[in-house]
Amino acid sequence: MPKISSKGQHMPESPIRKLVPYAEIAKKKGHKVYHLNIGQPDIKTPDVALNAVKNADIKVLEYSHSAGFESYRTKLSAYYKSHGLPIEVADIIITTGGSEALLFAMGSTMDSGDEIIIPEPFYANYNGFSTASGVKVVPVISTIDEGFALPPIAAFEKLITPKTKAILICNPGNPTGYLYSKEEIMQLAEIVKKHDLFLIADEVYREFIYDENDKHFSVMNVPGIEENAIMIDSVSKRYSMCGARIGCIVSKNKEVMATAMKFAQARLSPPTYAQIASEAALDTPQSYFDDVISEYKERRDTLIAELQKIEGVKVATPKGAFYCIAKLPVKSADDFAQWLLETYDNNGETVMVAPAAGFYSTPNVGLDEVRIAYVLKKEDLIRSVAILKEALKVYNQK
Repeated sequence: MPKISSKGQHMPESPIRKLVPYAEIAKKKGHKVYHLNIGQPDIKTPDVALNAVKNADIKVLEYSHSAGFESYRTKLSAYYKSHGLPIEVADIIITTGGSEALLFAMGSTMDSGDEIIIPEPFYANYNGFSTASGVKVVPVISTIDEGFALPPIAAFEKLITPKTKAILICNPGNPTGYLYSKEEIMQLAEIVKKHDLFLIADEVYREFIYDENDKHFSVMNVPGIEENAIMIDSVSKRYSMCGARIGCIVSKNKEVMATAMKFAQARLSPPTYAQIASEAALDTPQSYFDDVISEYKERRDTLIAELQKIEGVKVATPKGAFYCIAKLPVKSADDFAQWLLETYDNNGETVMVAPAAGFYSTPNVGLDEVRIAYVLKKEDLIRSVAILKEALKVYNQK
């Protein structure tokens, strides 16, 4: 019998999606499942984006340019400049989601066996992208006790080897919701300059900042690292358009962009209808974002307040994105999360969470943690945490 690849065998399962079969079984039993496991917003996609697709007068669904519509890139450049980011049209390649942008970034800057340093916990698919690219993830641990702040720069320096090619951050972070300060970004800028590394910043949650004194600081705003900085972006969360699968890779490094273009040409082009929607979404009024941020801030405050009422639960308050990591009074969050779906219900209802161990690459770390996405309305969040509270009592008595 032919054998599958070693790469395929080592490709990690998604901690976000691996429990889906158990959720499906729970639903077949007639149970209502509150999905706290996945960052799928319930916020309505802007009408301007949906209408652009409905009204598109297309006779032939053609390929687009491999870099994406020029009209879209021009408009996107203007959008970034309006937010203080000095990004030109030539600095942008449109991708099939932020996921493809990350694959292009790794493919353009790293060879098989090279290393990338990532503060953990991190977006679980970074493990998958690295495996697909033949790149080794070298984790540097941030902790819930420190609110998942940037680890000391000395911890990064200890991990740098001749094979180290990049540092990757998510800002604000998935799964922690941590927002890196300007000072922390500047520290990273110094270390990548010193060691001639790339600094890849996944900034897809840039707009989701909740406290008045906090501001997002982009790697594209750091002077002197134009050749080092690569930004990843996406429409998925900003416009509640996860299904569009449109993102972009951004850099002022011409060699990086020319190389990324070769990867873009190899996959031909990003999807046409999704680009039409994404270009139109740039006309979304500011009032939409004001309402969305206000809603998510209330959801965050509600979730954290409810979680803090549960004995034995520890949670770091997120400053951005729409996730938090909660430490639970259990030995195995994986077992608990499966049990919630397979065995437990509270008046016919249960919850689905994402075990956080899958957001680490260090073995046996985060075993008692879960990621919770606060993408449900406040009443559902309150009910979800109430179920979680009762479930923990039952689980720890069994």
